[in-house]
Amino acid sequence: MTATRISGTAHAESLRAEIGLGVANLKASHGVTPGLAVVLVGEDPASQVYVRNKMKQTEAIGMRSIHHLLPAETSAAELLAVIDQLNTDPMIHGILVQLPLPAHLDPTVVIETIDPAKDVDGFHTHNVGLLWTEGAGFVPCTPLGCLHLLHSVRRDLAGLHAVVVGRSNIVGRPMAALLLNASCTVTIAHSKTQGLPDLCRSADILVAAVGRPQMIQGDWIKPGAIVLDVGINRIQAPNGTTRLVGDVDFEAALAIAGAITPVPGGPGPMTIACLLANTLEAAKRSVSK
Repeated sequence: MTATRISGTAHAESLRAEIGLGVANLKASHGVTPGLAVVLVGEDPASQVYVRNKMKQTEAIGMRSIHHLLPAETSAAELLAVIDQLNTDPMIHGILVQLPLPAHLDPTVVIETIDPAKDVDGFHTHNVGLLWTEGAGFVPCTPLGCLHLLHSVRRDLAGLHAVVVGRSNIVGRPMAALLLNASCTVTIAHSKTQGLPDLCRSADILVAAVGRPQMIQGDWIKPGAIVLDVGINRIQAPNGTTRLVGDVDFEAALAIAGAITPVPGGPGPMTIACLLANTLEAAKRSVSK
């Protein structure tokens, strides 16, 4: 058996097209153009590439894209002042502060300064609380994208055992909440979990978000399971170059899983698409107040 490859790239393209129609409808019905502001502090190369991709995709579907590039030595007071200004700007519906921040800036303080109604990353404790109580808040984009990909394979997830390997506030914990809300039986595991291979083998849905290259071996996977690999790790190739791999040994898993996301081209593209979906939703909510 060879697993079905779940293309995050194809699903993201379809979702962006749907969002583009929503943007056009909002402009026509209310004269409102959804606006997304991205704040980048410092010159981290990976963050710069990611921000450029966000801006390009934002503009491509007809949204307004605002970019604040701040020097690495920006003080907390200066950064919070930028966020305060964006909070009160009626043309801005979504605010994203690119992580990681320079070491002298506390990301918790920064995230809590964002208006929850504009927190399209879904990291504010207000939105976190709504997620865990099945409220209508904003959901972090990578887990939300993973849920879209899961539903592309199986619409009804009720009763399935889901194992999430990873407990970060960005992916692991919100992913577990989404799966719980979908009536899965959920286990959160991590690198220190005892008996991790056997636990993974019990999973109908396995989400790998631990940040360790190819940690999850093929024989850790239950035959026919759905595997979502959120990890993005750069490793040395035999010819001296580098390549991207996930947290799962993809080639080994391909022969056992029922469906699996590749790296690259899995949850990654869905992350930005879901950011745009959250921004459109924020704009819609702003006109219905």
